[in-house]
Amino acid sequence: MADHPVDEKLPPLKMATTGLQHVAAMYAGVVAPPLIVGAAIGLSAGELTFLTGACLFTAGLATFLQTLGFWKIGARLPFVNGVTFAGVAPMTAVVASTDDKSDALPIIFGAVIVAGLLGFVAAPFFSKAIRFFPPVVTGTVITLIGISLLPVAFGWAQGPSPTADDYGSATNLGLAAITLVIVLLLRRFTRGFVKQIAVLLGLIAGTLVAIPFGVTDFGPVADADVVGFPTPFHFGAPQFQIAAIISMCVVMVVSMTESTADMLALGEIVDRPADEKTIAAGLRADTLGSALSPVFNGFMCSAFAQNIGLVAMTKIRSRYVVAVGGGFLVLMGLCPMAASLIAVVPRPVLGGAGVVLFGSVAASGIQTLVRASLDKDNNVLIVAVSLAVGIIPIAAPEFYHSFPENARIILDSGISTGCVAAVLLNLVFNHIGGRERDAEDVTHPMEAGDEISEASREAAMK
Repeated sequence: MADHPVDEKLPPLKMATTGLQHVAAMYAGVVAPPLIVGAAIGLSAGELTFLTGACLFTAGLATFLQTLGFWKIGARLPFVNGVTFAGVAPMTAVVASTDDKSDALPIIFGAVIVAGLLGFVAAPFFSKAIRFFPPVVTGTVITLIGISLLPVAFGWAQGPSPTADDYGSATNLGLAAITLVIVLLLRRFTRGFVKQIAVLLGLIAGTLVAIPFGVTDFGPVADADVVGFPTPFHFGAPQFQIAAIISMCVVMVVSMTESTADMLALGEIVDRPADEKTIAAGLRADTLGSALSPVFNGFMCSAFAQNIGLVAMTKIRSRYVVAVGGGFLVLMGLCPMAASLIAVVPRPVLGGAGVVLFGSVAASGIQTLVRASLDKDNNVLIVAVSLAVGIIPIAAPEFYHSFPENARIILDSGISTGCVAAVLLNLVFNHIGGRERDAEDVTHPMEAGDEISEASREAAMK
């Protein structure tokens, strides 16, 4: 009996090239969170390179867990795992609330470890409770993730530091605009592999354009070792702060919700529908990968939705292809010189690409909200109030200034507060009281997965 396409092992050359394509599609997404958090802490170029390499390494390990798996761990689907964007805003909130910045990463790592372990225990139960996270909730949260990250891109576009003389200069803004235009042109006029790596190519082109302006520093590459290893707890032993733990547990719920929706969609695309058992195994891989990641100085891991689109487009469904991509990520993490390349990219160039990258996350959330039947008044209220609550820390950063510092770690994360608001409002309007829900009020996640997969198949056929 022939193997299912998901379990097919392709010829080595095809396996390697298609695996690299998955890495190219996710690379910018993996390195962006450590860049944001590292910049907020004020890490040196060398430490930033180390943190970036660690996140690449742990993304590879998490991808192995998901694609190859063992015991009841791993969906065993062509599922790429990497650092989740959902944790960026809460992590920067932790940094902002920490007086001694050297304690910020240990506090973050401690919180991620606890959230990962709790998520691992909760995985089989969460797979049963997914009905409480319909598109009206997940769409709102994903939209907030993108909106919360856009100010980071705008800050990058202005320059490396607000105290720099050229911060917000015409040169910096011009470089950001040029990079943005290059990415848009590549997305508009190219196809296939080149189109998939438009952001990566835009970063390269923008960096080359920036060289004559003297804002490109190749020092990090020259100083980096060819071979290295992300030493366990390089930034210090994990610290366990209750407010940070609560905040990251909320992020874990968001991450598990996104991963579940992604598994439903991917299962349909590869003709191996994800049942409750598969979802539970996939969530165990996500959460175990997240719990192990801080040991090697990485952050919380989750599925990368852009790679699902790549599977639909290429029609290459082998999980071993993605596992090879995970191998490349591990190798990049073990080569500080490769990881340091991203440190060469000037901040304005990152800002221009970040507009596309972070804006796409928000757009993805809006696409999910389209399936949330917003013609229903209840769902409109859920989205309206949840978005308003989530945008407070962005629109009015000092809104919670009179609250205790520990509470502000949670409240200053629009993603966390928006997620809690969306879940509670959805329970009040669509579940509590035994009210009979109209089928159109709340789209079931499995139905949402069906719609995603159908749209993906149509896109792949075009």
